[in-house]
Amino acid sequence: MDVADIPGVPSWVPAHLREQDIEELYPPQAEAVERGVTDGENLVASVPTASGKTLIAELAMFSAITDGKDSGDDGDETDGTALYIVPLRALASEKRTEFEQFEAYGLDVGVSTGNYESDGGWLGDKDVVVATSEKVDSLVRNDAPWIDNLDCVVADEVHLVDDGERGPTLEVTLAKLRKRNSDLQTVALSATIGNAEALATWLDAELVDSTWRPIDLKKGVHYGQALHLEDGSQTRLPVRDSEKQTAAIVRDTLEDDGSTLVFVNSRRNAEAAARRLASTTEPHLGDEERERLREIATEIREVSDTETSDDLAAAVEDGAAFHHAGLSREHRSLVEEAFQERLVKVISATPTLAAGVNTPSRRVVVRDWRRYDGTAGGMQPLSVLEVHQMMGRAGRPGLDPYGEALLLASSHDELDELFERYVWADPEPVRSKLAAEPALRTHILSTVASGFANSRAGLLEFLEATLYASQTTESGRLKTVVDEVIAYLEANDFLTRSDGDDHLRATSIGQTVSRLYLDPMSAAEMLDGLREVEQTASQQGTRSPHDGQTATDGEPPGFETASELASAKVDGTDDSPDPTAMGLYHLVSRTPDMYELYLRSGDEEEYSMEAYEREREFLGAMPSEFEDDRFEDWLSALKTARLLEDWADECEEGVITDRYDIGPGDIRGKVETASWLLNAAERLAGEVGLDVTPAIREARVRVEHGVRSELVDLAGVGGVGRKRARRLYAAGIESREDLREAEKGVVLGALRGREKTAQNILENAGHRDPSMDGVSAIEPDEAPAATESEQTATNETSRDTGEEAGESADQSSLGDF
Repeated sequence: MDVADIPGVPSWVPAHLREQDIEELYPPQAEAVERGVTDGENLVASVPTASGKTLIAELAMFSAITDGKDSGDDGDETDGTALYIVPLRALASEKRTEFEQFEAYGLDVGVSTGNYESDGGWLGDKDVVVATSEKVDSLVRNDAPWIDNLDCVVADEVHLVDDGERGPTLEVTLAKLRKRNSDLQTVALSATIGNAEALATWLDAELVDSTWRPIDLKKGVHYGQALHLEDGSQTRLPVRDSEKQTAAIVRDTLEDDGSTLVFVNSRRNAEAAARRLASTTEPHLGDEERERLREIATEIREVSDTETSDDLAAAVEDGAAFHHAGLSREHRSLVEEAFQERLVKVISATPTLAAGVNTPSRRVVVRDWRRYDGTAGGMQPLSVLEVHQMMGRAGRPGLDPYGEALLLASSHDELDELFERYVWADPEPVRSKLAAEPALRTHILSTVASGFANSRAGLLEFLEATLYASQTTESGRLKTVVDEVIAYLEANDFLTRSDGDDHLRATSIGQTVSRLYLDPMSAAEMLDGLREVEQTASQQGTRSPHDGQTATDGEPPGFETASELASAKVDGTDDSPDPTAMGLYHLVSRTPDMYELYLRSGDEEEYSMEAYEREREFLGAMPSEFEDDRFEDWLSALKTARLLEDWADECEEGVITDRYDIGPGDIRGKVETASWLLNAAERLAGEVGLDVTPAIREARVRVEHGVRSELVDLAGVGGVGRKRARRLYAAGIESREDLREAEKGVVLGALRGREKTAQNILENAGHRDPSMDGVSAIEPDEAPAATESEQTATNETSRDTGEEAGESADQSSLGDF
């Protein structure tokens, strides 16, 4: 189909496509148009990677949000809103960049991926909104008014409804959007799956189910000295002496000026593979490439002062890289951009890179087709769908004559198995994961709280609009799970029943839990722990803190908290003790919403000892060590909490990554989750009248900025962060007010003479004259002498962080996220 013949789209679309060298639509795109995607028809497009799914979505969105009347300028008038749902934040950023080109035609694009308490009112003025499924779910819960005016919703990677973690949220969110707006056009983009027709039936949609690709994809297995391809042909690809199969394939690809993606089953394997493959890529680099890669490596090292950062930079300098979820977002972006620019020649990655991020290559090697599965207690084969997703990254349209996707075999039997299991196999059918209790806990509460249903019958009627209902053959299972969840929510005062138990209403606290986007079990855990503080405080008013800890008749069960040991904060009316930061960090770490650190070999003994030593700090009763699973979970939460405590005590990022064997991205992920959960805990405590909100707020701010208590005020100034706050404090500037009135030379000296940084910070603090023109830095030893208490704080920080007093290494970026 010629682009000029596309019906229903704005007048600028054909010319824009021609500017992109698109004269005709790909066959799947043309079929989508023929099936009415630009006329408001629902559509499921199940087509391979790089076959033009995004353009199908764009045509649907543009036709839906324009009224077809020329406005007399560069574009058409828009009178609607389109929503583009992605599974990952990284994809949201990528799509935002991709859609920015359409702002030249008058379209306004917005992205929203965080702040689950907001109704996103500012998004109502946007023509196209890009958001994660979790963010869209939270917008529905918070009654975003513009949601009712949507004209089109696109669900990218919709096959992820099969994912046990994120699938139920996408499934319920699509059902709610369709219920709120019966005229909403729904376009679902999927990888090639085994039951695309089931998704189309669920969404009342037309189906485009195609295996067409713009360039050929050759799938096969490397075994011995040759590639064995699915068409029966063989191509010689020798493995030299001391060379691994993967290195041989990368070398062969480089000799043909191609790039390679290597998928492995763990972060450690990804990093090790990149180190080894760097020796293969380095000889193939030109002088200009080496210089540019050195610049990128410098940027990588500036992201964080960790071994992971150094290892990544070293590999990148030689033209290789690794990619996994333990990297920071900045690390991943730098690697992806360098690979897209063909500077980095090979990436060894965990499957996170196969989840939609745009990083195609000439060849894909699926080195590891098994990975550890804790639920199965050992290594398990990857699904066909997941392997095919990885393979789909092979071949860059317009750059490669073909793509090649290879598995590796070490025996003839394994060669045969890999062909049967993956090369010749069809992807598994997608199945809903909604009927599990953890998924339904949050979605049943939000469905009642947001007014989609107000009775058990209404809940079941709403759930009939889900994929699960269209697939299940167990007619009674959904009712059973719904009844169990309603009983749980009622027992925790999140729901009430009346009118013969048929009428359901979310309580005030239930409404808050829903708006905060919490798993109700997380909320119940936090409320129980916080109430323990109040109960302990009331007990202290009637008995000595030296009394025994065993619960007796008339007393609440559980152990004493750290409040018995903490210093009381006197406000003139109340001298009841507060929970410690560790107690609060442990509380949020044991909720279902926090992914705990797992216990490694030898950890159980270490953390068992610490658990008994710090038992009084815990908010809630510690399980017995004879309760194996519960006790292990408690220790995993303690390990996670201690990481958060280390961060809030200003421990160096590199020390933390080494101590817990994690990456910088893991620290940031744990900190962001802890900050969100502590904010929720603060809101919940206020809702039920618990007098612990100041302690929660301080613990939250400390972990957000990675600072001790004395730096909380300073670190909150924009641009300061943890390292700069400590330097300013050492120079005698202890608060935002001090900074507002500070001598500029002292500030400049504390910030190592960085004039732009100093001016920006002073502006953010509200300094009356933040300009650095003509200001000379007053070095710290020239500044007023620190008091004895200030010097003590500095020395303590130095011991904990591994930094000598006065050491000048600048890591200010660590506290700025």
